[in-house]
Amino acid sequence: MSLKPAGAKTIDEYLKQIDEPRQSEIRMLHKMISQAVPKLKPSMQVGMIGYGAYHQVGLSGEGDWPVIALASQKSYISVYVSGDSQRVLDAHKKELSGASIGKCCIRFRTIANIDLKALEQVIKLSAQAMEKAGFRVVARRS
Repeated sequence: MSLKPAGAKTIDEYLKQIDEPRQSEIRMLHKMISQAVPKLKPSMQVGMIGYGAYHQVGLSGEGDWPVIALASQKSYISVYVSGDSQRVLDAHKKELSGASIGKCCIRFRTIANIDLKALEQVIKLSAQAMEKAGFRVVARRS
């Protein structure tokens, strides 16, 4: 077991690879995200738990990416929001002061360091921002 799972094919496999107490925190965040954006079906995507998908053509290629993603990293937990959600992140930085905010990433060592209500709001608004930006957000493409 470890803090950063690898090679998991299912969400359950991913969660079982994570040591406690991190595993319980990831399970709780997974439940919260699933309830916050119920239209976005969770699945394993790019080595983490992804919620929904959108199709994008960019400089590095073309493909489907999760609208929201949750990952257990070696030193922290990451919640990724879609690229068009930067304004949402910028507007809520103060509420998420216990986290390190990157371009599309919210990083924190433990859920005790973050305002979970603010995180939930950012997740909801980020999913909405993707749809408003014209991206075709789908439950999950096969």
